[in-house]
Amino acid sequence: MKEKTQTTTEDSKYIQQHLANERTFLAWIRTAIAITGIGFLIINLHIRSSAHVLSTAAVQTIGILSVVTGICTIIFSTIGYFQKAKQINEQTFRTSRPLVLFLATLMLMMTLLFGYYFFITL
Repeated sequence: MKEKTQTTTEDSKYIQQHLANERTFLAWIRTAIAITGIGFLIINLHIRSSAHVLSTAAVQTIGILSVVTGICTIIFSTIGYFQKAKQINEQTFRTSRPLVLFLATLMLMMTLLFGYYFFITL
């Protein structure tokens, strides 16, 4: 019988790190879906509850910001996934601080708008 020879790939040297990178990527995708879903939820709840002018503007801003944040999360996490895979293989891994700061800023803005919206509707 002929033996099958398997070649070791560059990725197989760091299997655990690549699997962790994939799990992190999927967590970012789930986060993007949740952020976008929250925006749609608050818009739907607002439509059914009140028509105050300031609260309507706040809700529209929250909706737009949540969709933009969700899209940015998907784009940046995809780019980050491929960068990290390359960095893992080259053993030059660096954390993505600008991505985290950018998304944290968008989330903070959205959370402040949520607070403003609830303060107005009381």
